[in-house]
Amino acid sequence: MLLCSYLLLHGAVMTSKLFNRSKSNASKPMRSKVLPTLSKKKLGNLVPRRGNKVAPIIGSALLKAAGWRTVGEIPNIPQAVVLALPHTSNVDGIYAIPSLFALDLKISIMGKHTLFKIPGVAQLMHWIGVIPIDRSNKGSVLQASIDKFKTGKPLFLGLAPEGTRQYTKDWKSGFYYLAVGAGVPILPVAMDYKTKEIRFMSLVYPSGDIDADLPKIYAQYQGVMPRHPERLSQPLQDINNSID
Repeated sequence: MLLCSYLLLHGAVMTSKLFNRSKSNASKPMRSKVLPTLSKKKLGNLVPRRGNKVAPIIGSALLKAAGWRTVGEIPNIPQAVVLALPHTSNVDGIYAIPSLFALDLKISIMGKHTLFKIPGVAQLMHWIGVIPIDRSNKGSVLQASIDKFKTGKPLFLGLAPEGTRQYTKDWKSGFYYLAVGAGVPILPVAMDYKTKEIRFMSLVYPSGDIDADLPKIYAQYQGVMPRHPERLSQPLQDINNSID
């Protein structure tokens, strides 16, 4: 835990210059007028928590320095597949991670199981929320993820269905079949560089009909601007073009 706290503090120092540059160079963002600002106090008792007293303080300070905020609503449920979109740059994580720390919200991600064999790394991976997955067998990844939910323990599993930071014609459908197989809802989350907001949006309960459910998810991302608009996935480009 001391190592994790040190790394978080070190990261805060190293990223503060980038945040300050972003704040000084950017114009005042257009904020959402409907969605409420999220805070640690607004999270329900069933939502997965990190349980760290230092991280929320540092995360909140970094978000404020960057001029970003977290809005929307996180339902009081213990399990969900969380969608992180649009993801067009490594810089996205510099804003997203402090947002999660500020909320004391634990969103787990999948990582190579071999990372957990490196001395000293396993503790850090567990603290971050990385779930070890053997990617050598693609069929087993989906089932292993479903099995994690079937334990009944609180779990928000974060996935990026675009599967790349570059332009892509289609989303990968694994997230949908994971939610169906695990019997959990899908929680869309947007990173909007136009408004400088991390936006938690409405739950989608998968019916099993992917063609009927995907448009419900796409629609929630209408108007969201990524760091690199030219890399926006085709489904989100199509939903934005429907505004015209």
